Amino acid sequence: MMPKPLATLLNVIWLVLGGVWLALGYVVAGVIGCVLIVTIPAGIASFRMARYVLWPFGRTVVPKPGAGAGTAAMNIIWMIVAGWWLALLHIISALAQAVTIVGIANAVVSLKMIPISVMPFGKQIVSTTSNR
Repeated sequence: MMPKPLATLLNVIWLVLGGVWLALGYVVAGVIGCVLIVTIPAGIASFRMARYVLWPFGRTVVPKPGAGAGTAAMNIIWMIVAGWWLALLHIISALAQAVTIVGIANAVVSLKMIPISVMPFGKQIVSTTSNR
């Protein structure tokens, strides 16, 4: 469990050093996903991930209980349409952040977000902070 003040400090550093640009990528993917009625669930998932990418410290992604077979199909469609673009954004962000000492931790976090950016369905975001 990460203390809440530490998570807040790390989130502010993350936000300034690249979180805004990554979240913008997810918002663009969400808008594109909401254009067609069939892909609205993908758009909503993208907006949910944009919130996570803005403030990642103190939260984690876990498998969602009761996720059905439809999640596998949506993950495949998502991976083909938007997932690999978002993964590429995370890789570029990680490379740029790893150049500085302060950004190394952010680079690691950005790389850890690649699996959820490629296959977001069947996952949920939960808090890991304590109120210390």
